[in-house]
Amino acid sequence: MFAVLILVAAYLVGSIPTGVLLGRYAGKDPRAAGSGNIGASNVTRTLGRGWGAVTLLFDVGKGALPVWLAGRLGHDPTLPLWAGLAAVVGHCYPVWLRFRGGKGVATAFGTLAVIAPGVGVVSAVAWVGLVLFTRTPAIGSLVAAGLFVVLARVDGRPFEVQVYTLALLALLVLRHTGNIRVLLHRYRKQSERRRRRRR
Repeated sequence: MFAVLILVAAYLVGSIPTGVLLGRYAGKDPRAAGSGNIGASNVTRTLGRGWGAVTLLFDVGKGALPVWLAGRLGHDPTLPLWAGLAAVVGHCYPVWLRFRGGKGVATAFGTLAVIAPGVGVVSAVAWVGLVLFTRTPAIGSLVAAGLFVVLARVDGRPFEVQVYTLALLALLVLRHTGNIRVLLHRYRKQSERRRRRRR
């Protein structure tokens, strides 16, 4: 029963729609502009870098806090992993927004900052580098999600943690299916242009 309460609490914390709440305070709903996403990237586009940074910090915290509390209050070593997954699912499918939430990347980073700090930090650095280089957050997010799995394996993390990173990868890929279609379409167009130039 205690574990169930922890998981429900983790989901509800993850469900807090930071971007929407900050948008209301700033007078602009991020869901009505840009990509329509409630995450830090779209908040930055619609409200500015300051609001985007605040959204990012809160979304990371939504992942870190439930994991940390689960580790402190529970005795099952897998409970923090379940709490982390519940928080990320909460961000992606928040009950407050009819289960239409964000992509879950920042919250996933937050969970890993507690569960596997090295994995979280290296993946976050890679994400920042790729976003700056490609100007496409989706590319950074998908590569970072893949790094979760690779780094957890290379770092010799426990089997349960490796499974957790696989679950995060699956969830983040699912949430980025639309972005993947756009990227593939863009790649096809670029390939066609190159072929025309060669002719």
